[in-house]
Amino acid sequence: MALRLIFMGTPDFAVPTLLDLVAHGHEVVAVYTRAPKPGGRRGLQLQPTPVEQEARRLGIPVLTPKTLKTPEALEEFRAHEADAAVVVAYGMILPQAILDAPRFGCFNLHASLLPRWRGAAPINRAIMAGDAESGVMVMKMDVGLDTGDVAMAERLAITDQMTASDLHDALAPLGADLMVRAMGALQRGGLQLAKQSENGVSYAAKIGKAEARIDWSRPAHTVLRHIHGLSSSPGAWAELEIEGAAPRIKMLRCELAQGSAAPGTVLDDNLAIACGDGAIRLLELQREGKARMKAADFLRGTPLKPPARLA
Repeated sequence: MALRLIFMGTPDFAVPTLLDLVAHGHEVVAVYTRAPKPGGRRGLQLQPTPVEQEARRLGIPVLTPKTLKTPEALEEFRAHEADAAVVVAYGMILPQAILDAPRFGCFNLHASLLPRWRGAAPINRAIMAGDAESGVMVMKMDVGLDTGDVAMAERLAITDQMTASDLHDALAPLGADLMVRAMGALQRGGLQLAKQSENGVSYAAKIGKAEARIDWSRPAHTVLRHIHGLSSSPGAWAELEIEGAAPRIKMLRCELAQGSAAPGTVLDDNLAIACGDGAIRLLELQREGKARMKAADFLRGTPLKPPARLA
């Protein structure tokens, strides 16, 4: 017999899990997501979240409460008479009363190998820190920040070629499959839970604006991971020092290169840039107000040759 589920999620990352749960026969009786925000041309139209768009396409009722802490919100949540709630990047704290409302509780899909990278930006932080692997975990939620007991996990290697967007796109379907398996085990009464380790705890804080600027004095591998960890949003950036201007350029993809010079110095005609130790070669960039482009296309419009410099 299928589970009766509430689904709670907001961004693209959550969509595959919603679709897979429905495809495997579970009854999603309501979808909770964040309220539409202004977007589109000139920000005049309200844009529903990716999860809301899919839920409405599937004919599932959508709720966008501003808070879950009121008696009214709790009563509405309980009225769904759900067996469980599935939470994927919802973006709102669930109080204890909400966590206790479904028959089996609330289960979160988190994009890290807990207890490493609890919090808001685990994909970005794993790449920026130089981690060799990441993954997804299903945990039964408690009131702590990603501290609940873990049910299932899948691991995925992080290569130096991976950007945050690449890792996001790899983990989303992996997580969807994991949550479907977890709900299947819950349905059969065989879902096993284990407490998280008290060792290796780290926190994935939101990315601050000041972190996006590239520090060329750092080693090349660190710079590469910084660029890839912020690609494509918010995007690591530097200013191009040219006469009369200092345009800001986002660096979106790169590779390790040979050479040395003062940090930030352009080393050749193909966008090799010196770092504190070693160098990187830029492969994809984006000028302010422009679309992202390959390095060759960028160089046709902005030829960069030694001794140009990025700061």
